[in-house]
Amino acid sequence: MSKRKNNSIGESPHKRVRPTEVYDEDDEVGPSQPPVLSGSHTTVGEVGIVESISLKNFMCHSLLGPFAFGSNVNFVVGNNGSGKSAVLTALMVGLGGKATTTNRGSSLKGFVKEGESSADVSITLRNKGRDAYKPEVFGQAIIVDLKITREGMRTYKLKSKAGHLVSAKKDELLAILDHFNIQVDNPVSMLTQEMSKHFLHSKGEGDKYRFFMKATQLEQMKEDYTHIITTKNVTLDTVEKHEECLEGLKRKYLEKEDLVKSLASLDDMHSKLEELKNQMAWALVSEMEKEVKPMREKLQSEERSTVKYDQKVDEWKTKVVEAEKKYKGIREQLEAITVRVQQLEPQSAELKNEAQSRSKAFNTAQASVHRFKTNLRDLEKDKDQLSRRINELKLSISQTSGAETQVRVERMEKLQTDLDTLNFQDSTLGQQMEQFQQAVSRAKDELEKMTREEEDLKRSMDVIRRKLQTMEGSRSDRLRRFGEKMPALLAAIEDAHRKGQFRKKPVGPLGYCIRLKDHEQALAVEKCLGSLMLAFTCDNHEDERLLQGLMRGYCQGDRRPQIITCQFFNRVHDTSRRAVKHPDYPSVLQSLEIEDPVVANCLIDQRGIESILLIKSPAEARRVMQGRQPPRNCYQAFTKEGDQCYNNRYYSNDQRRCDYLSRDVEEEIRQLQEEMRNKAALLDRFSQQKQRVEEDIRNNNGLLKRAYDDRKRAKDKFRRLQQEISDLQNVEEPQSEDLKPLEEELEEINNKISAARAESKEALGKMAQLKASWEEVEQRYRQHKESISTVAEEAEPIKEELSKSDQDVEKSKHHKKHYEDKRKVHINTIRDLKASLELKEQELTASVVKATELCPERQYQEALENYSKINQQVKCLKRFIQVLCKIMDDRHRVYTELRRFLSVRCKMYFDSMLSQRGYIGKMMFEHKNETLSISVQPGVGDKAALSDMRSLSGGERSFSTVCFVLSLWAIAEAPFRALDEFDVYMDMVNRRISMDMMLKIASSQRYRQFIFLTPQSMSSLPVNNLIRILRLKDPDRGQSALPFGQRNEEEEEEEE
Repeated sequence: MSKRKNNSIGESPHKRVRPTEVYDEDDEVGPSQPPVLSGSHTTVGEVGIVESISLKNFMCHSLLGPFAFGSNVNFVVGNNGSGKSAVLTALMVGLGGKATTTNRGSSLKGFVKEGESSADVSITLRNKGRDAYKPEVFGQAIIVDLKITREGMRTYKLKSKAGHLVSAKKDELLAILDHFNIQVDNPVSMLTQEMSKHFLHSKGEGDKYRFFMKATQLEQMKEDYTHIITTKNVTLDTVEKHEECLEGLKRKYLEKEDLVKSLASLDDMHSKLEELKNQMAWALVSEMEKEVKPMREKLQSEERSTVKYDQKVDEWKTKVVEAEKKYKGIREQLEAITVRVQQLEPQSAELKNEAQSRSKAFNTAQASVHRFKTNLRDLEKDKDQLSRRINELKLSISQTSGAETQVRVERMEKLQTDLDTLNFQDSTLGQQMEQFQQAVSRAKDELEKMTREEEDLKRSMDVIRRKLQTMEGSRSDRLRRFGEKMPALLAAIEDAHRKGQFRKKPVGPLGYCIRLKDHEQALAVEKCLGSLMLAFTCDNHEDERLLQGLMRGYCQGDRRPQIITCQFFNRVHDTSRRAVKHPDYPSVLQSLEIEDPVVANCLIDQRGIESILLIKSPAEARRVMQGRQPPRNCYQAFTKEGDQCYNNRYYSNDQRRCDYLSRDVEEEIRQLQEEMRNKAALLDRFSQQKQRVEEDIRNNNGLLKRAYDDRKRAKDKFRRLQQEISDLQNVEEPQSEDLKPLEEELEEINNKISAARAESKEALGKMAQLKASWEEVEQRYRQHKESISTVAEEAEPIKEELSKSDQDVEKSKHHKKHYEDKRKVHINTIRDLKASLELKEQELTASVVKATELCPERQYQEALENYSKINQQVKCLKRFIQVLCKIMDDRHRVYTELRRFLSVRCKMYFDSMLSQRGYIGKMMFEHKNETLSISVQPGVGDKAALSDMRSLSGGERSFSTVCFVLSLWAIAEAPFRALDEFDVYMDMVNRRISMDMMLKIASSQRYRQFIFLTPQSMSSLPVNNLIRILRLKDPDRGQSALPFGQRNEEEEEEEE
């Protein structure tokens, strides 16, 4: 530990401190020492504090964290660029804060690291104790996962402690923040660098006052009260309008009452006659009203449905835009790959030319070597002839020299013959070894290729075996073609429906619910419907969730069928306006027998089968679809083989057998069995061929080893014979004068042979170098070609994806047009209904006028009812305004008292904290003008005068600001506080005192969490389990993750 002075927070300075002068328009005397500095709460925070945070591709950092925070004091230290501010920014954004609140950007997309598609932030909040938020759902921790896309879209996932997804709605996050009282936009809870600098350099007293109001949430209360007053004024205007209307209704009601009273004086007979007339007139009105009422209800229902059609049209418009955007992105990927291939091809051409050039040089060197070898053979031939001549002369000389010389010469000749034989044998063995090595290499390549083909064949046999099992099971139950567990799943659906768990019984699989009129089109229909063959459809989302649960129990290993949610109708959609009509070829809808309208409507909505033709011949399909005038309302066609034809492209099908719609099951089983037998026979042939190839490899390896041993023995024998010849040649013997010219010539030839051998060796070395160089370039050329092939292979799945995306675009456009047509028909229907209703209402109005002339009592009753209804509404609104005024008066009085109380508390805390440094100061609130002035004097004494904070030095101003922020901390409620670089302008003394004050407050408020971000090392802090230091290392160039270390080894014990 570093040395520190043992100055406690509560010790008084050596000089007497003059009491801080406090001026306020609402003076109130408080205690000299605030309770937050004297009391101590030892309870650890249980809810709302940050347990950990991690960042990925956020701002300029690839990976930060995860950071494990302690429950009380946390210091995040590190140099500039290490990621301190990124942690605070991620905390604000991750908890729902706006980008502008962080002062780090105007849009969320600015937080995504350059070159990445998205940024991720994960925050874990503690959720323990009796104040926990939905503990039975989330457990003891709430994980908030935020994902920000490159386009600036923000999505949330709220998970439990176990990692299970609970909700993805922001409303749930806002409820959690309200429950924990987490205030992301409160500058006291989260004070950023920019906010701190702005506050330090702020020259306006209004800014400080707004800072105080926002920190204490008084600003929010003020805005709420203003909104309520506005609502009250609107209500008063409404009451005044109702009262004006009420006077008119009252006059009308009195007029009708006088008219009724004047009619009461007629005699009874006249009254009876008039009563009968009235009854007849109003009976006609009543009948007409009965006719008008259902017309009005139908019109209202149709008008309400207009919103649904508008939503559907907007939904498919959005899907069209998204599909076109996706198509454009995939096309750009494909174009990028094409560009890459084009960029690689020039280098490939250069490597090819270089390889050809070096191959030519190697061939030239090889020819030179051959020429040197030929010259060497000629010289050795001359040498042999001259040697034989010398030997003959020596032999003639040796006849006089004795028998010993004769024996030596004969021995040398025999040895020379053996050497020639060994030379030829060495060359032969070398060629044999090269042949054996090449044979082994070729056999190994062939064996590897056969092994791959054998594995592919086995996988193909497994697929056929599973299909065969499915087809054999479908002999007794056709439903088994759609999955082994499909009968059990349908039984479970039936049982759940019988128990009333489904609103409407789900329908599926859709492929099981259709029948073919022409079985030759089975493969085309299967290819057209694709995954819809296995799909189910539900009437509502509740049934969909229940069906999902059933599928999890029966479709765990198999592919889970798709579930489509759409409203069930009892009649098939009217497709007459958008269906394709061709005299020679049917549409998919026309080629199917579908008993259930729900199935037909689902296939119409999802696949547009009324707009897809079935044309058996591929050539005819191209002629019809890709001619000058393709069929109206048709955007694609399928051939009998399952090929897909558009007006500008054609896709072949690699599937040659039906899986679900084949008619002859036994024929399918027979074909599968025959294919299985053929595959098995082919597998046996593969095994036999592999055995033969492996035997060839073993034989060639044996021959190669035998040739190597023979060549080694021949070389050893060659060296021994050479040595023996040298020894025999060194024996001195008398020579004739005739031998000297020959021997000199032989010596010259030997010198030439030595020179030729040296040149040949040099040429061989050069040839080897050129060969290595050529092979190196050739290898690079092959690798480059493989790279081009690899890049080209990358384009294949993208091409398929592009085709699928193009289909999605066409499908979305088709659905958009479908709903636009339906909306157009719907609007025409509404227009017709309105016209009919208008005529009926005109007739009704005429009847009412005629009936009113005969009987004014009904008009009188209607006027009385209208007057009573409006009068009652006015009375209720007046009572509501009276109660609202009383409540607002009470709340405004409480608001004023709370504001005065918080102001006095803030001044007391500010006074107490300044005294820790020996400063004196003054805070003056003027709530009427909404200003807050702060004056601070660093010195003491009679001559010391209070000065505005702007006149202080950077360190003194920072210290005073810390005191002000700590004062606001004491009066604001939040589970945690975060402060970024609070000591940036302080000297060492102010920094130490500020640190001690903050640690003192943190110690007294252990139920709260404190997070301080600072570039200082904090090495002088004591080591205990209440203080945790997270130290960030300096970032390295190219470093993908920034590690951090914790200074204290002792981890905080978690309360279970």
